[in-house]
Amino acid sequence: MPYKNQQMNSTDLANKIKTLRLQKGFSQEKLADESQLSLRTIQRIENGETEPRGYTLNRLAQSLGLTTEELTAAPEHTDKALMVILNLSAFGFILFPLLGAIVPLVVWAFVKENTKRTNETAKQILNFQILWCIIIGSLYGLLFTNIPVPHPFNIGRPEFILLCIAILYVLNFLVIAVNIAFVLNAKKMFYHPVLKFIR
Repeated sequence: MPYKNQQMNSTDLANKIKTLRLQKGFSQEKLADESQLSLRTIQRIENGETEPRGYTLNRLAQSLGLTTEELTAAPEHTDKALMVILNLSAFGFILFPLLGAIVPLVVWAFVKENTKRTNETAKQILNFQILWCIIIGSLYGLLFTNIPVPHPFNIGRPEFILLCIAILYVLNFLVIAVNIAFVLNAKKMFYHPVLKFIR
């Protein structure tokens, strides 16, 4: 899925530029000099009379020590909300195993303005859920096809397979719940083990 930076509206962007300018100790005249833009342009941007694009946006971002993506990125709380929603959507596995991957994929596809963080979150969730589905599918296959699995401890017995399936369901639930807590506490998510089916 292509990366698209979530844009702020012009008012939020104007306020952010003004805040960043003041944090750097720049006057409007200083920012105009640093960005090689006119003072009137800076004033109009900060007053919300015009929205910077293209060259103007690039010059402002460089002068403030940011990339254009960082300058126009949505507030962190917006990213956090989307990341929580993506994690919550993975609970679909409770109704049917494949929904644990399908629902997050649909949510990801319909979030029209993705940020890099939400894209990475979606990929981690999907890679984990796809691997989980493969393992669960294999166990269900063993359970319903009654293929004998020779082993001295009889691990191919239906009771053992059902126990493994139950453990995997609990594990999946706990992994999702823990990662939601990590997101809410601004910690790095931990989805393991994973294979990179989606890069």
